[in-house]
Amino acid sequence: MSEEKKENLQEKEKLEENENEKEELKPTKNDELSKTKQELEETTDRLKRIMAEFENYKKRSSKEREMLYNSLLADIISSFLPIIDNLEKAVQVKTEDEGYKQGVELVLKQFMDTFKSLGVETIEAVGKTFDPEVHEAVSSVQDDSLGEKEIKEEFRKGYKIGTRVIRHSMVVVAN
Repeated sequence: MSEEKKENLQEKEKLEENENEKEELKPTKNDELSKTKQELEETTDRLKRIMAEFENYKKRSSKEREMLYNSLLADIISSFLPIIDNLEKAVQVKTEDEGYKQGVELVLKQFMDTFKSLGVETIEAVGKTFDPEVHEAVSSVQDDSLGEKEIKEEFRKGYKIGTRVIRHSMVVVAN
């Protein structure tokens, strides 16, 4: 029996050693908690980055849409500008038929009101300082009554949408 007891004791010791090894291999609750916290932080960080990227995408696509809209609008408006020029010339011509002249003025006013509602503005020229960004100089004259680079006369009106020039003003610059 003593041998049997020895064998039983040895087996118990081996089992205890195996259990101790298993307990050492088992992660502690603190290890699991810190691992879970780290995973949560990584997930939260990724979520924040994705949200920021999405916000940037929305802003960028909105800006691109606005630019495309303004570009298309400028193309359409520029096709109407020769008509506006001819209506302005028609208003300036002397005629005996006042009803006809008023009709042309009303059509011109309607065009200009529509342009204004679309954000199209006339570029100021006469009496202003020459600005190559919005004016196109076609002639230069000497006039002591006007300042340097002051616009004396406008041959053709210019138009812009916001800061984008649709058509430059054709002007005569003094001095």
